[in-house]
Amino acid sequence: MKKLMLGLLLAPLLAVWSWAEDAAFRSDHPDEYIVEKGDTLWDISNTFLNSPWLWPEIWHVNQQIENPHLIYPGDVIYLVYVDGEPRLTMDRPVKLAPGTTKLSPSVRVLPEDEAISTIPLDRVNAFLSRSRIVTDEALEAAPYMLAGPEKRLIVAEGDYAYARGDIDEDVANYGVYRREEAYTDPVTGEYLGTHAMNIGTVNTGTVEGDITKVQVLRSREELRMGDRLLPSEERTIEPNFYPSAPDDEINGLIMAVEGGVSQVGKLDVIMVNKGEREGLLVGNVLAVYKRGETTRDPVTGESVTLPDERAGLVMVFRTFEKMSLALVLEAERPLAVNDKLLNP
Repeated sequence: MKKLMLGLLLAPLLAVWSWAEDAAFRSDHPDEYIVEKGDTLWDISNTFLNSPWLWPEIWHVNQQIENPHLIYPGDVIYLVYVDGEPRLTMDRPVKLAPGTTKLSPSVRVLPEDEAISTIPLDRVNAFLSRSRIVTDEALEAAPYMLAGPEKRLIVAEGDYAYARGDIDEDVANYGVYRREEAYTDPVTGEYLGTHAMNIGTVNTGTVEGDITKVQVLRSREELRMGDRLLPSEERTIEPNFYPSAPDDEINGLIMAVEGGVSQVGKLDVIMVNKGEREGLLVGNVLAVYKRGETTRDPVTGESVTLPDERAGLVMVFRTFEKMSLALVLEAERPLAVNDKLLNP
């Protein structure tokens, strides 16, 4: 019974200690911060917190603001104490119309699209529309570009062409995809998926048997015969989601980086060898660790492996069954393919 009572008494103290350790404010945090155009929620969180993804845990909702989770340039973020606990809250100054000297009750309506984003969405949205992780079987079964006008082997924006395969007449637009690298897990040897890069969009026209006339609406480069067609996806990232730690333990690797280079820096997009199957969600933050180097002990002559070193943070912005895409938010040193990805 004494052990049980001790456990009950220690549990809340340990919880407070753990929260204080994880969500501790930076030693150089300001007491207030005025939001500027171009800020992101991650930047502001990083100004106050050692662990920016824990923002929701210390956010104190301001009931006077219609949607306190949308933050706009000009808003003021304050550090306050609620029941002895540090919290962040926000004030939205009221602007008087020219010639007005007296305030009156009113509601200030702000367009949602003017709110600051969580992360630099322009870097992510462009990549979202260009990449998919699919199976080889899905690509092989997909319709494909068959022939251009006058038997041309390549076509570009504005051209007509012909595609062959099972086209859904209810789908107006198809993305044109080119097969890129197939990924195999370096640890388990399991096939994870194939990177399909979007290079254009076509509009479907008349259908005769399995031949469909298409018009190229958009192309990043010339489309080749044999390129595959997949139904277009209208995918964007919501600007008001919050970064978070994964619920499950993650032990992953950086598989590749956008553009095919091996070195990774801040705001690069990476491919991760873990996905929905492992419980990863959009918004999950992962810490990047560089593998410890091997050195020779000058005293014993033994070969010793040094501890892994934390070197950055990434945030998942799109998940597939066995893989994910993530954006590098912090890089204290150059990151690389095969660096470890663990819970933050």
